[in-house]
Amino acid sequence: MVLLEFSMSPLNKGDSVSEYVARSLKIIAASGLDYRLHAMGTIIEGEIEQVLAVLQKCLEAMAKDCDRVTCTAKLDYRKGYQGRLESKVSSVLTKVDVPLKTIDSDAGPDQKAP
Repeated sequence: MVLLEFSMSPLNKGDSVSEYVARSLKIIAASGLDYRLHAMGTIIEGEIEQVLAVLQKCLEAMAKDCDRVTCTAKLDYRKGYQGRLESKVSSVLTKVDVPLKTIDSDAGPDQKAP
C-alpha cells in the first residue's frame, strides 16, 4: 500500500482555484479509496496502480479547460501496512504530552464532507 499526497491546480485561472480543486475531490471520493483533504492538498491510500490512476483522472479532468496545470506529488510505500492515514498520526499523538490539532480533530460540526 502507498500513501500519495498531491496538490494540483491550474495556472492562469485567477487567485481562487477551488472550483478546479473540487473536480479532483469528486474523482477522489468516487474512487472508493481512503483519503484526507487538508489545506495544502490531499492524501490518498491504496495500491500504487489505484492512486496513480486517480491522479491521472484528476489531471485529465483539469486539463479539459486548463492549458497549463501544475502538480506536486509525494509517495510513501510501506510493504504490508494499510490504514496508515490514521495510524501514522496516532503513533505520533501517543508520544506527545500536549493536545495537537489534526485534520480530523479540528473539523467543525457544520463542515461538509467533500
